[in-house]
Formats: sequence, structure tokens, C-alpha cells
Amino acid sequence: MRRATAPDQPRGHALPFRAGAARGLRPGLLAAAALLPALLALPAPAQAQGRAPAADAATGETNRILAVVNGDIVTASEVTNRARLFALNAGMGPNPEVLARLRPQVTRLLVDERLRMQEVRRRRIPVADADVAAAVAEIEGRNGLPAGGLANQLRASGVQPSALYDQIRNQIGWSRLVRAQLGAQGQVSQAQIDEHIAAHNARTGEPEYLVSEIFIPVDDPVTEPDVRRFVDEVVGQLRRGVPFPAAATQFSQSQTALQGGDMGWTRVDELDPGVADVIGRMPPGAIANPIRVPGGFQIVTLRQRREMGRDMATLVTLRQAFFGFSAPLDPQAPTQQQVQAVERARGLQGRACPAVEAAGQGAGRPADPGGPLRLDNMQPPALRNIVAGLQLNRASEPLITPDGVMVIAVCSRETRNLAELTPDQARVTILRDRLELSSRQMQRDLRRRAQIEMRS
Repeated sequence: MRRATAPDQPRGHALPFRAGAARGLRPGLLAAAALLPALLALPAPAQAQGRAPAADAATGETNRILAVVNGDIVTASEVTNRARLFALNAGMGPNPEVLARLRPQVTRLLVDERLRMQEVRRRRIPVADADVAAAVAEIEGRNGLPAGGLANQLRASGVQPSALYDQIRNQIGWSRLVRAQLGAQGQVSQAQIDEHIAAHNARTGEPEYLVSEIFIPVDDPVTEPDVRRFVDEVVGQLRRGVPFPAAATQFSQSQTALQGGDMGWTRVDELDPGVADVIGRMPPGAIANPIRVPGGFQIVTLRQRREMGRDMATLVTLRQAFFGFSAPLDPQAPTQQQVQAVERARGLQGRACPAVEAAGQGAGRPADPGGPLRLDNMQPPALRNIVAGLQLNRASEPLITPDGVMVIAVCSRETRNLAELTPDQARVTILRDRLELSSRQMQRDLRRRAQIEMRS
């Protein structure tokens, strides 16, 4: 059985951040779950990276039809924009070679999105412009961008904002459709929850694995060699540093894509046998070669392992205020602006969390870095030591970095057993499996019934 994820609304989900430093914490610290791709710290404008959309138009490529899906078309411009969106988000650089390698799989994904959105409309599942706008506002808020700032960054990087907006609309609509399709199966009874918890507790002490996945389907045996070449390319990019959540969000056809590929804590008997064999032998942090599973290829990474029922950890919630420097810091000759920033930070020392949060609003980095955060996983160690030594609800002394000064406050601290399964977690896990099965069945049915014409 393959585990899945069951989000419904676009708001309230943590987003993957390519640069955790933008929140004053280590890269990846806040990047576990993703409905949508993060677009923090996009590279330089497109003219410095590769061709902008205007250049595509000059070659006559913009309106070329690459596929016709039940009468709806997929154009070269759409494929280029989506490929560039992924390349930018993954830090690959949208040069022509990268975009050419991404084009076949991006085309296939857009075909699947057309099928999904056609079904969403046929079933009259509402996805209002306000839903998409709320999701965009969520991304902007988490990345410290003003209203409209995300669209401006995309345009500056040669990406039409519609590439992201269409993806958001499709993800919201499909999630709602799959949930509606479950009907009564979308309700998990107390008896089912109790049974799930009892089975979990009976396995205390057995190995358990925190896994992320990317699932790429193979719908036609004729296309399998092409799909295999693509998944090999994805694995190569992941091993060269492309963030796993970014790749999963863009390319995975599992429901876990909505959470950046996160499968949660998983037992080997919940995985495909081939995947289970690999996971049991992988070191944490490794990315496996593509594994052929029923229906396609699965790429997995092992994030952590533990014993079921045993995982004591200290969790903290933080608030931060960051005051940036307008010029590089010379400790021997600080500018007046830098001195004022340090003095402003010093004025927060010892203050309570609400004061730190208020001072951090609009200061360039989110005042709430999310959480609760696991203390023993914080990096670098210097930050972990500072947080561990802070008194509850009392701000730190100013922490000076080359680009600014920061103040941190610990607002809550709790030690608990993270491996203890709660009723809410059991309910979500049961629903995940049902949603994943329903999603994959619906997608296969849509492809089987569709009239799809691919053009070279």
C-alpha cells in the first residue's frame, strides 16, 4: 500500500522554502510540507538566464500546438513557461538545454492537468478566482513579499504568472474532486481509528521510516523508455541539489505531490516490496535510483528512521525580528544605518513574544518562522544552542550577521513522544490511503477515455 496526503484547502499549508536563511534559520528547516512551489529568491531576470517569452514569440513557437486533449490544446508557450517555473524554483537555471530536457515530461503533465480540470468542470467543482488569489497571498505572506510581488518576480524571471496560477487552480480543484468522489468513504469512524491505533501500538519497537516520494506514471509501455530517461534525469538533478519538495510538487503524480512528496512515517509493509527493500538499506539523506512499481516509477528519499512508538523530542515555537543592513557590514566601521539597526534590536532584548512579533512584521522576513520546530534538528549548532539556552518568552540579545541583525524569542517549549499516534493522525493516515487510491484510479480512467493527440 502506498501512503498519500489529503489536503483540501489551499491555505494553511507550510510551503517549501529554497532558502531557509530567509527566515533566519537553516535551509530546509521549514520545508517539510508543500501544496504549492515556493518561489523565494528567484534567480536573476530571464534575459540573464535564458530566453524570455518574447524570444519564443520571435521564433514562432509561442502558439504552436503540442497536444490536443478532448478538444483543448496545450501550446508550446505553456510548456515553456511551466518548465521555466520548475527550473527557477529548483535552482537549475532556465537555459535552453534544461528546458529541452524538461519539455516532454512537462507536456505530459499539462495533458494530465487538462484531463483533471475538464473533469473538475464537468463535475461542477467550484474553484473561484478568490481561491487562487488566497493561495498566492499565502505564498507572498510566507516569503515576505508585498501584494503582487510574486507576479512581479515571476515576470522578471521570464515566467508568465499564469503558469503558476493554472497549476494552483488545478491542484485545488483536483483535491476537492477526489475528496468529493470518496463520498461516505471520506468519513473515518471512531472504530476504524481505534483499530488503526491498536495495530500501530502493537508494533512498538519495529523500524519506521520518514520517506518522501516522486511517482511518475507509465500509461503506455511504448513510452516507458522515455519515462525512464526522464526519471533518471530527475534523480541526477536531485543529487546535484535540486530540493526534493520542489521536484515532487512539479512532477509527481501521487497525491503526496501536494505535500512536496512527504509520505510521513511509514512501515515497510505499507510500501511496494521493491521500495521497501531499498528503503531498509538506505542511509538517511540518500536518494534511491528509480524503482519500477505497478503503474510507473517511484523515486524515494529516506529522511529519518526510528523505532515505532519511541521518539522523544523537544519542540519549540519561535518569533523573530530581523533588521537588514543596507550595505555589507564592516565590524570595524559600521554605518549609521547599521548602528541604528543594532540599537533597535537591542531594544527588544528581554521583551516578550508579542513585542518581537510586532517588531518583525514587515521587516523583510516572516516574524513567525512556523512550527513547532524540533530543537535537536536545528542547524547550525550555534543557533540550536542559542535557542536551547533562551528563557521562555524572553527575547535574545541581538544576533549580528553580515547582512543584518536578528532577535529570537522562544514562545513555547514542550518535550513529548513524537512517535505516539494520536487519533487525528490516525484519521489523516487512513484518509490518505483512500484519497491516493481514488486519485490514481480516476486519473487512469480519464486517460483511458480521453482523446489525446500528441504533436511533434
